[in-house]
Amino acid sequence: MLGSAWAFAGAVLVILVWILTGPTFHFSDTWQLIINTATTVVTFLMVFLIQNTQNRDAKAVQLKLDELIRAIRSARNELVDLEDLSDEDLKKLEEQFQQLRKKAEHDGNQRAHREQDRAVAQGKSG
Repeated sequence: MLGSAWAFAGAVLVILVWILTGPTFHFSDTWQLIINTATTVVTFLMVFLIQNTQNRDAKAVQLKLDELIRAIRSARNELVDLEDLSDEDLKKLEEQFQQLRKKAEHDGNQRAHREQDRAVAQGKSG
């Protein structure tokens, strides 16, 4: 794997070999060009490798979340494949969830006040 300790050790080894060969090649422009070209090419290729890995990981996470949504009876099944919605639809859904969150906070605060009132009333009668 490219993200492993062995890959890192290999990269360090390449740099050390390059540094140690500097005196042999009198630190020439060609000597510098070799490492510059190699690191540029590797960096360019790694961008695509990392993007591919992130895409695969994101897809796996989405599939797992979709399965959880399907498995829970009270879950809203229309949220499966949410990542395929347009930005406008996602914004509308986000606004709906913000309204639900505000309502839950309001209901929760009212419930907490009622429970406090009950506790106070029980404390006075007990």
